[in-house]
Amino acid sequence: MHGHRLRPLLALLLAPALVGCFASGGGSESADGADAGSRLRVALAFPPAENLSPYGADSTILSRLGVTEGLTALDANGAATPALAASWRQENDRTWLFTLREATFQDGSKVTPAAVAASLTRATQAKPAPAALAGVTLTARTEGETGVRITTAAPDPILPLRLAGPSLAVLSAKAYDKKDDVDPVGTATGPFALTKVMGTTAATLDRYDDYWGGRAQATGIDVKFVADGTARASALRTDQVDLAEAIPVAQAATLDKATREATATTRTTSLLLNTEKGPFKDAALRAAARQVVDTSALAKDVYEGYADAGAGIYGPAVTWAEGKRTEPVGRAKPGKPQGTRITLATYDNRPELPEVAQVLKQQLEKAGFEVTLEVREYSRLESDALAGKFDAFVLARNTLVDTGDPVSILAGDYTCDGGYNMAQLCDKDVDRAVAKAERSTDTAERQDAVMAAEARILGTDAVVPLVHQRIITGVGTSVSGALLDPYERTLVGVGTRR
Repeated sequence: MHGHRLRPLLALLLAPALVGCFASGGGSESADGADAGSRLRVALAFPPAENLSPYGADSTILSRLGVTEGLTALDANGAATPALAASWRQENDRTWLFTLREATFQDGSKVTPAAVAASLTRATQAKPAPAALAGVTLTARTEGETGVRITTAAPDPILPLRLAGPSLAVLSAKAYDKKDDVDPVGTATGPFALTKVMGTTAATLDRYDDYWGGRAQATGIDVKFVADGTARASALRTDQVDLAEAIPVAQAATLDKATREATATTRTTSLLLNTEKGPFKDAALRAAARQVVDTSALAKDVYEGYADAGAGIYGPAVTWAEGKRTEPVGRAKPGKPQGTRITLATYDNRPELPEVAQVLKQQLEKAGFEVTLEVREYSRLESDALAGKFDAFVLARNTLVDTGDPVSILAGDYTCDGGYNMAQLCDKDVDRAVAKAERSTDTAERQDAVMAAEARILGTDAVVPLVHQRIITGVGTSVSGALLDPYERTLVGVGTRR
């Protein structure tokens, strides 16, 4: 479980911009004559929605760019691997002792047990709670000169996985100077430090030369947030960017084969139905909506084969799930829409989603619903979606992004107290099933309990899995050291260069 060094998964989810948006970033020569690297030009599909708060969805922006890291990370197999913690051991069912490696924050201060404990404590106090802490109460205390002892209120067998969540990144004391805000600029521990953030349009990062894992080969990163997928593909094609995140399926054929990569991910695109208010409070109407959705057509026509038809909350990339999947429990008999009016919303940062929503609109209207479609940029949509202002919502969600543990997305997205519950689901049978999965400590038993909880959730028809995505990433021919990450947590690491 421990003992090997962290090698960040370099999920090259980078995205382009328009001519003139990026600095050219010339290379430099090292003492032995080798190219010491140049700045990477990156465009991301999602602008910050929460001022780059490390506790919400923006935390993955920080981890992908190599800014933040936690005590642990995920390896290629989804197991916990050392990061700021060099090793750890479980003392009892509720207590773990993590031993820190020698490292410094980007402001020059040392990564000490006190700093780590304080950072984790701030995360536990955040409102809403970070997704990685859904349903979990923990306390962190110092132990000697190198130890941090973490105790959970209830047994938590996947704590090392949980601490790898991007929303539990460790920041220096300087990050918390303001009472209500957390500032990741120059206060994290990764190989690249944020130096300037231009609202929701751009950011500049410089290499942090004292990074514990070695000096990065790129001297910095110039980031633009570009929601338009066609613009990202065009920018890669015309050498305006080095890496392009989430190339639209419709644009894949316009790129040279050598510059596009398709990777199966743990991301599932789903239709979420508002169970708390509006027409879909009626389980019969939810069943009617689910019944008319043709997922195979979405995979074939919208995604042009770059996706698999929705089988459940977990897709093929979660390799153990299919063999343990059971039939949904407690589904209602479909009702008759008879002109029921609904509002269907989605966002355009992932370019296929508006097309998915348009196809769903047609399918639902054919069944008798009257559908109003609303499409916005994600940062302008999230708060309304979480507040339950739409009847239906199309969401692309990485099922293992928060902790690497399959239970976490169930707790965060489908329980009464879930912090990312866009379906507004509150069902006592679902909560009991998820709680049982959370308590399971044996791996096989936990997986069985997860699939039993999935069956309960699918039985409510609060969520209709549509497709399991394969992400297309554009990688410039001059780029080396770029690795694809099925968990979509990382982007650039010490070995990424051009």
